[in-house]
Amino acid sequence: MKIAVYCASSTAVPAEALKLGFDLGAQIAKLGHQLVWGGGAISVMGEVARGARAEGGVTIGVIPQRLTNVEFIDNSATEMHVVKDMRERKGLIEKLSDGFIALPGGLGTLEELFEIWVGKYLGFHDKRIAVLDPHGVYGSLRVALEDLTNQKFLKPGVQELVRWCNEIEESLAHLEGR
Repeated sequence: MKIAVYCASSTAVPAEALKLGFDLGAQIAKLGHQLVWGGGAISVMGEVARGARAEGGVTIGVIPQRLTNVEFIDNSATEMHVVKDMRERKGLIEKLSDGFIALPGGLGTLEELFEIWVGKYLGFHDKRIAVLDPHGVYGSLRVALEDLTNQKFLKPGVQELVRWCNEIEESLAHLEGR
């Protein structure tokens, strides 16, 4: 499988987020999967790719030209796609990937998660989605989503399109359908 990982590029994130990224990347490679990610070499983005490569994994990056100096393009990637903008980035990541894991992150990570989730809800793809959040960063988001469901802004079943996971193994098992 080619597994997309959405994650933080902020250098201010806690060390536990960096370790989670590295460990996820390593486990993706150990299971024989390929990593598809945003192509950056810093923060969690860099760690997930380094983790995959530490286990001999293939890393496929997709980065907009404008961000090559902001997220510092990962020149160690097995394959790197430099694209025009964020819309093209997200579309190519979706096309290249067989499943998606979102780690804790900021606006970009949330945008990617919600876009891929909406695409599944609307039937544009049937790929599996997991959110890996062992430290509860998205706890208040989950409460907000539950509130939206209770108030009938989200239809029943929408939340079940995404698996919320506390363990790396759980998120990868979900993507593999086991």
